[in-house]
Amino acid sequence: MPRTQLQRMMFALMTVIVTVHAYVFYSLYVVNGSTLMNVTGADSVLGAVNAMGGVYMLGRNLPIWAVVIIEFILAYTLEITVGSPMSFKLACKVFDPRETHPVLFETAIICATVGIMCPSMSFLAAILYYPYYAGFNIFTLLANWIKLVCFNFPFAFFSQLFFIQPLIRTVFKFAMSKIGNNDTAEARKASA
Repeated sequence: MPRTQLQRMMFALMTVIVTVHAYVFYSLYVVNGSTLMNVTGADSVLGAVNAMGGVYMLGRNLPIWAVVIIEFILAYTLEITVGSPMSFKLACKVFDPRETHPVLFETAIICATVGIMCPSMSFLAAILYYPYYAGFNIFTLLANWIKLVCFNFPFAFFSQLFFIQPLIRTVFKFAMSKIGNNDTAEARKASA
């Protein structure tokens, strides 16, 4: 779908913007929401986060916007440097992009991306959200990592395959068609 390096970076940017917000919501509300409300006695997850003074990350409570920015920077960097290039190579090992139906090839890329990004981002999350107040133990870190992969993988797989990637691909195709139409109109004006 994206052909140039700039298009790949824009596609990754659009994907990461949607994905990070989805994961922060999923982590706070779905996975940890009831625990946060029970600990603080708040009647809503947002009330619990406010009562705690933010979201616990890197040994301190940070505002939700800071959590989103930190996760965005890490996810975008990982997607550009590792996720996208490796997922395309993995999909090409199984399917020939010239002979495979585009939907099947894109699905293979999505599955490979989830297989790379979910364990990688879950490991980073295990480091970011580690309970440093209790001291550090490598086995606790590894156990937290495995737990996060188990929580995140089903959500990552189904949300990317059925919601996020179809949405981003539709928006990206629309944006590229508008940019392409503007370039064609400008070329016609220049040649007239």
